[in-house]
Amino acid sequence: MSERPVALVTGGAGGIGAACCRALAREGLRVGVGYRSSAQAAKALGEEIDGFLVPGDVAVVEDVEKMIATVKDAAGRLDVLVNNAAVNVNGAFMMMPLEDIDKVRAVTRGTMLLTKLAIRRFMFRQRSGRIINISSVVGHQGNAGQVPYTMEKAGLDAMTRSLALELTDRGILVNSVAPGFIDTAMTAGLPDDVKETILRQIPLGRMGRPEEVAEVVAFLATKASYVTGTVVHVNGGLYRG
Repeated sequence: MSERPVALVTGGAGGIGAACCRALAREGLRVGVGYRSSAQAAKALGEEIDGFLVPGDVAVVEDVEKMIATVKDAAGRLDVLVNNAAVNVNGAFMMMPLEDIDKVRAVTRGTMLLTKLAIRRFMFRQRSGRIINISSVVGHQGNAGQVPYTMEKAGLDAMTRSLALELTDRGILVNSVAPGFIDTAMTAGLPDDVKETILRQIPLGRMGRPEEVAEVVAFLATKASYVTGTVVHVNGGLYRG
């Protein structure tokens, strides 16, 4: 068993996930880099931070079981779970196939299962743990063309609040971090006119950096001993609810 605290970050190979892996490693945690398809990027990151790889698709139940088994074999414990994996399907709701909605729902289902197994097999026995869900500003203010995504992100924050109440007597803290528009590969592909419209809505006048989200995640994972059931917004003032 690892003597260092251990974290698992799903969707950890790039963007916000990779920034979270680096930030947690700097705090002294041994980090499992969860990934679905970006094996090369995950391997490079794992070597950079002296972590370990946790392959698997969160949307596949059998993969979730394997991911938990990988953590057990590699580290023997799990202190921090960062649920960052997500999938987005864009399109008009009235024209959206049910299969596209199911793709988004499957990741939420897998996130719930992964969280359940992390609690049951590690955190309950340890009587400690931190669960951090990466949601989104659009789960609070909405976004046209992203009904399934906004619905699932809002649900993730609801899960945070309810699960936090269930786990207080076990020393397990549950929080969400809701990023706004962050400079990642996802937002890089937006048309310039869309970016300009977004920037006009952000009081700080710029998109955030993945590292700015990761700083908050690391704080919740290592220092915030009196914070649970909370959604922390990291959005440059775009949403202040």
